Amino acid sequence: MTVGDSTHFGASRVRVADKQHLVDDLFSAVAIRYDLMNDLMSFGVHRVWKDRLVAMLNPSPLRESSFLDVAGGTGDVALRIAKSGGPRTKVIVCDINADMLQIGRERAKRYLAKSNQLEFIQGNAEALPFGSASFDAYTIAFGIRNVPRIEVALSEAFRVLRLGGRFLCLEFSAVDTPGLDLVYHAYSSAVIPALGGMVTGKSDAYRYLVDSIRRFPRPAIFAHMIAQAGFRRVAHQPLSGNIAAVHSAWKL
Repeated sequence: MTVGDSTHFGASRVRVADKQHLVDDLFSAVAIRYDLMNDLMSFGVHRVWKDRLVAMLNPSPLRESSFLDVAGGTGDVALRIAKSGGPRTKVIVCDINADMLQIGRERAKRYLAKSNQLEFIQGNAEALPFGSASFDAYTIAFGIRNVPRIEVALSEAFRVLRLGGRFLCLEFSAVDTPGLDLVYHAYSSAVIPALGGMVTGKSDAYRYLVDSIRRFPRPAIFAHMIAQAGFRRVAHQPLSGNIAAVHSAWKL
């Protein structure tokens, strides 16, 4: 969340205008090992969470559908959507980071029989380069907490969705299981930055990740922000003791 014209980057307060550049530099530095780190940090559980997101989206193989996956540069979620929906499903991956997008393009060529199901476009979640009412669904996985002005990104999500369109956001949440919360706090504080340092050489990037999770709005607050953007039927589904959650809503 932002306060006035400043926000947080790690433990530091920075100008909102500067945060996006800092986040972009950070992800460029870790892009080539980003998916490997996701596997290591979560013991592979992030794959189950993403499968749940796509199951909730439930793309139909029987009709043409157009989906937008924001902050999905490496294509991890978009590939799942394309495979689940079949050849009539089109997914645009929009990410601000060119290095992440290039990895996504290469993955699509390797893992999709028809790589033209996916299109990769560089763009900012706060100013999406798409017309209004363009998409049947909008997904964003582990990306919205990195946006300097979350409320602006939510308004853009609402704008680009067609009437009846679905909003789905997979994000880290606030662990609410007694005992697990203490273990998770200790693991994220000590292990994740050290692991990030060993695998990517960028321990600071993963200290930022941990701090950004802790600063992300609690589910009730985030639900209110989604509703304020115009969405209806706002809900969230906790995953793995609320380590993560899928936040869902509709443009009605």
